[in-house]
Amino acid sequence: MAALGDSISTGFGSCLVLTSCRRNSWSTGDGIRVESHYRRLLDARPAIRGRARNHAAAGARADALAGQAEAAVRDRADYVTVLIGANDACRGDIDRMTPVSTFRSQVDRGLRVLREGRPKARVLVASIPDLNRLWEIGHTEPRAVRAWRTGICPALLANPTSTAPADRARRAAFRERIDAYNAELKAACRAYGSRCRHDGGAVHRARFTLAEVNSLDWFHPNAAGQNRLAEVTFPAAGWRL
Repeated sequence: MAALGDSISTGFGSCLVLTSCRRNSWSTGDGIRVESHYRRLLDARPAIRGRARNHAAAGARADALAGQAEAAVRDRADYVTVLIGANDACRGDIDRMTPVSTFRSQVDRGLRVLREGRPKARVLVASIPDLNRLWEIGHTEPRAVRAWRTGICPALLANPTSTAPADRARRAAFRERIDAYNAELKAACRAYGSRCRHDGGAVHRARFTLAEVNSLDWFHPNAAGQNRLAEVTFPAAGWRL
């Protein structure tokens, strides 16, 4: 199997330092703290042991998906997870976010690489988390506010305690863009064909808490958050164990 996407799928920040920690990935992680898709499949399908590859990259946007997909094809992956889009929205301001049409074409290009290179592989496309919820539950937490002021996802988290009309409008625009990206991810998976499964919005609907994000950047999931991602997405993949 192979994981494609951004820092969320690399387990970034889940090992007490702000770096990727792939052993805690919700998708391919092999650590004991997260019941990843890989670990859930391992008991029933022992042949997968040692065959989980993580091609996700911190900071990756949808334009990186095709290159990651090429790596999954070289791996001869039979199962591929895709979680992408947060960095397309988390830009310096609203105007710099990836246009919705561009996002869709880049996702389509990545999925086309998989369909042409591994036509029998199963693909799971996950929705983007509800990042606005992160602001909702964190903007009254002083430690989160201090971390966000270092420049984390400024399109959403700049001036996190402000109630000025411009800041409220910016957050609303951010929410709308994430919703639009999620609609395109669902449509792209449907266009892919029967070998693609969408999570049905499970990740976006997950009502995560601050206890499920790390206490360094107050943005990326910690091990508990990664475990939650695995829990809500695995049923959508359709594996019968």
